[in-house]
Amino acid sequence: MSPAKKRPRAYDLSRTRTAVLAQFAHVRAAVRALTPGQLSGPSGLGEWTVRDLAAHVTTVLERISGELERPEPSGGTPQLTLLEWPASTAGQAEGIADDARSLAAARPRLDALYEETAERFARLVDDVPGERLVTTRAGTMRLGDFLVTRTVELVVHSDDLHRATGLDVPYDRQALAACTRLLADALADKAPGGSVEVRVPPFAVVQCIGGPKHTRGTPPNVVETDPLTWLRLATGRTRWAEAVEDALVSASGERADLAPLLPLTS
Repeated sequence: MSPAKKRPRAYDLSRTRTAVLAQFAHVRAAVRALTPGQLSGPSGLGEWTVRDLAAHVTTVLERISGELERPEPSGGTPQLTLLEWPASTAGQAEGIADDARSLAAARPRLDALYEETAERFARLVDDVPGERLVTTRAGTMRLGDFLVTRTVELVVHSDDLHRATGLDVPYDRQALAACTRLLADALADKAPGGSVEVRVPPFAVVQCIGGPKHTRGTPPNVVETDPLTWLRLATGRTRWAEAVEDALVSASGERADLAPLLPLTS
């Protein structure tokens, strides 16, 4: 019998919306500080320049704003759940890259683009119920769920920007928490079970992988890491073996190997 899956975690719509805007503001401030030389440099993400990456970040919000200006999709039932979203990103990279390069070329004044994007998002998303359906690249989702995915995009790309330029981009605590929890829960959903406990303090603890389940005391198989390392592992920015070797991950127990399950996004 397959292990039972737990009820999905609930996220507060207002707090998530506020976190998205806060993290977007942190990225905007960092982008404003970049020099022309830094903007034309490599982002570390394929052929994208830092300018391409910076332009792409605005589409994280614009995807929702554009949807809220259109009629709600028919059907009433979302095609994609929150925990299905990470795996649904596979195969979308080429189209996203083309869009980012086109936007970067069309809108060279990035700060103006960020200002317009933030104002439009804040105006359109205010007071819209979380149950409202929006269309994503992989199917319709509840607005409340799709907002949580925006924290993943914003936090991960904040880290990308830091690693490409050396600028310190602050992390809104609520955005970092939502991002960490979603990816931890997606791991547990992908490999349900109770033989391994994955800890990402201070935000998430999940159990995963089928096998003997512990009931009390210290579990026999434990993985522990910090939020940023976890995000890099979950999105393929860092390999499992490298993180373990560099002591960024503590893995104890014969089942405490997440390499076959990572990354969770593509």
